[in-house]
Amino acid sequence: MSAKQTISLRKKLVKSSVLSSVLAGCAAFILLMVISSYQTMSINDEIMDEITDMLLTSDITMNTGLHIDELSDEFDVEYQLIFNNEVMTSSEKFPAQVDLRKYTDKGYSYILYDHQLWRTYINYEDDPNFYVISLQPIKIRFEEIVQTLAVYLFVVIVLWFLQWGFIHFAIKKQFKNISLLSDKISRRNATNLEPIVQKPIEIVEFRPIVSQLNHLLERLKASMLAEQRFTADASHELRSPLSAIQMRLQLLQRKYKEYPDFQSDIQQIQIDVNRNQHVLENLLLLARLDPAEANKLPKSSFDIDLTIMEVLGSLQPFIEEKHIQCNVKEENHYLLANPELIYTCIRNLVDNAIRYEKYEGNINISSRKSEHMLEIIIEDSGDKLDDGTLQHLGERFYRALGTKTKGSGLGLSICKKIIELHGGLIQFSRSSYGGLKAVIQLPQE
Repeated sequence: MSAKQTISLRKKLVKSSVLSSVLAGCAAFILLMVISSYQTMSINDEIMDEITDMLLTSDITMNTGLHIDELSDEFDVEYQLIFNNEVMTSSEKFPAQVDLRKYTDKGYSYILYDHQLWRTYINYEDDPNFYVISLQPIKIRFEEIVQTLAVYLFVVIVLWFLQWGFIHFAIKKQFKNISLLSDKISRRNATNLEPIVQKPIEIVEFRPIVSQLNHLLERLKASMLAEQRFTADASHELRSPLSAIQMRLQLLQRKYKEYPDFQSDIQQIQIDVNRNQHVLENLLLLARLDPAEANKLPKSSFDIDLTIMEVLGSLQPFIEEKHIQCNVKEENHYLLANPELIYTCIRNLVDNAIRYEKYEGNINISSRKSEHMLEIIIEDSGDKLDDGTLQHLGERFYRALGTKTKGSGLGLSICKKIIELHGGLIQFSRSSYGGLKAVIQLPQE
């Protein structure tokens, strides 16, 4: 089975928002690079054209020559004025090794010189023999483009980081509302199934989820109330007739004590009635435990070993009947809990061990205490349990198939409920002695 994949919605939102901005910024960067390249090329071509026009139409001995030199120096444009293949004038940095007099076609072009690319422009007016050649290294133009793009890229990166921080803060702030909603949901339990209200801010996207959750809470509340009401009503309604039947049986026993065969039938009926009474008492206990709140449970400190001995004393007739050896390891541990409920839990576990123990078997009871936990361990040497039975132990009315032992299937479920009310844990496993091993873990306050 593949591992469950988990994602962080908050991180995903931040990542998606920033990624969309990065993609938009990259697209804008490419567009700016294209536009900047086109504009830079156009502007520098116009400057080269302006310089050549000034050389062709102006008196270079006047102030115009100074202006041309300023433009030439500022934009690294080199030039030569040629008449009948003779150089009339030239810029100071014009490459001497470059002879462009053989190029007479008017317009722009490129040449490769000294391992770099140059932009050239040849211009003349009426006389083709009187013309101007201008040169400019292409790298000069790209230096301007790179500077522009570097400034843009720096600004965009700063904005990306600012946006990431802002989005992260904004989403984190909005997720506080989700945390508040999660906190309200976590407070719902068996005793608090009230509808969830989004306050002070209602998240519209969560409205259908909250609505369906409230419907679920309403149905759960109605179901739990119906279950508790049915359990309590059924138990109370059946207790009275069972008590009446028990009294009638006792009268019949005294009346027909001279008839042994009749007495055995009455005893069997009494056993069945006692079993039904035990089932009813367990149902009443479950009905009383269901709505209880753990923080309101009355607790006191008591000796757990003394409680174990009291349980064994109450079950002594059944222990002697099967000649069971009970081994108790006393440690004098004290526990802060509800004494009556813990007594009921241990009694049910020991009673269960006695019921399923073999003749002349062994039951081992021990306790051990750690820094924050007290463990009570009850083991028997009964029949080996399969995985299916272990999995269902603790469920209401569950009894292993094929067992001939009488019971209601409520004892272990009551134990589980009692331990849960104390914030503890009860675990069932196979004992090294052959039967069932029940481990109670109770927190120490």
